[in-house]
Amino acid sequence: FNFQTTLTTYTAQKWTFLVNREVFSRSDVGGNNMTTDYIKYYDLENYVLTDVRDNFDRDGHLTAFDFFCIVIWKANRAKTKIAQRLLKYNPDIEQSVKGLTSKIFSASDDKQKLKVLIDDYEFRLPMSSAILSLLYPDNFTIYDVRVCDTLTNFKGLDNITNFENLWLGYKDYIDSVKKYEPQNLSLRDKDRFLWGKSFYEQLNNDLKNKFQK
Repeated sequence: FNFQTTLTTYTAQKWTFLVNREVFSRSDVGGNNMTTDYIKYYDLENYVLTDVRDNFDRDGHLTAFDFFCIVIWKANRAKTKIAQRLLKYNPDIEQSVKGLTSKIFSASDDKQKLKVLIDDYEFRLPMSSAILSLLYPDNFTIYDVRVCDTLTNFKGLDNITNFENLWLGYKDYIDSVKKYEPQNLSLRDKDRFLWGKSFYEQLNNDLKNKFQK
C-alpha cells in the first residue's frame, strides 16, 4: 500500500469532480464573482483568449481554474492525468499550476517556454502547443493531427524525444502553417482554417464511403 500514490490519486479525482461540477468561487480562483456570467464558459476558447490571457498578462501566472479551462478545451479526457502529474510537483494543485505557469511567463523566449512544459513537466507536444497557442497566439500554433493531415509531412513529430530536434521540427511546423494560404489570416485563424479543411474533407470522404473504412 503506497499512501502517497493513494493520496495523489484521491486528490486528482477530487479536483476532477470540482472541475466537472464547477463549484469554484471566484475568490478562490482569483477573479470576479462567478455567479453572474456562466455563459462565458460555454465558449472556452473565447474565454481563454480574452479573460485568461488578460489574467496571465497581468498576474504572470494562471489559476488552476483558468489553466484547466485550457486543458479541458484541448482534451477533456486528459484533465485527470494532467492533474495527477501536477500533484507530483506540489500537493496543492493551485500552487503547482502557479509554479508551472510562472515559469512559462518568465522564460526568456519561445523555445524556453515550450521547454518548461515538455522537459520540466513532461507534457506532450499537442497539449503543450495548445496551452502556449492560447497564451501566445501570435507565436505558437497547436500541433494537431487534423492539421498534419493537410500539411502531410509532420506526422509523428510529437514522438521525438530529443527536445532540440523536437523544437526544430515544431518551428518548421509553425512556419508551414504561417505560409499556408490564405495569407491574410492570423496564425490562430490559420490553425482553425486547416482544422476545418481536414474536417470537411474527412466527412465528405466518410459520406462517400458510407462510413466504412
